[in-house]
Amino acid sequence: MTAAIRLGDVVNFFECEKIREDRRRRVIALKERRRGEVGPYLSFVFENRETLLFQIQEMCRAERIIDDAKIQEEIDVYSALLPRPGELSATAVHFVRFAVSREAARSFRDSEVHLMVDHPAARARARLSDEAKAELLTDLTP
Repeated sequence: MTAAIRLGDVVNFFECEKIREDRRRRVIALKERRRGEVGPYLSFVFENRETLLFQIQEMCRAERIIDDAKIQEEIDVYSALLPRPGELSATAVHFVRFAVSREAARSFRDSEVHLMVDHPAARARARLSDEAKAELLTDLTP
């Protein structure tokens, strides 16, 4: 189960600056592994605790948020994107949540996994890379 993000997890502004570049590089690489492109217009980034904590940290940095109550507001907003047990969550311009049954999660490891979009304005299907599938298995494995 994904651990909740707590106020103490968010590094203060000055400490954040010391580690930001290294963390930013790591999260960019992580997001690249957790990305699935579907057709020419859609891209899904499957979020996890690390990607969302970084986003909270970046919002606090950009907005110069130092008040604990305001930081907690950011945590509350982004925590809604944390995948719950048996789920994957992704962002593009919007947020989507995918419920994954236990049976589907068990077969996830040994099967090809595809993202499919079936919408009147966009229909597409794309196979997730082995690297992306391995990353998402970490979300689906208790």
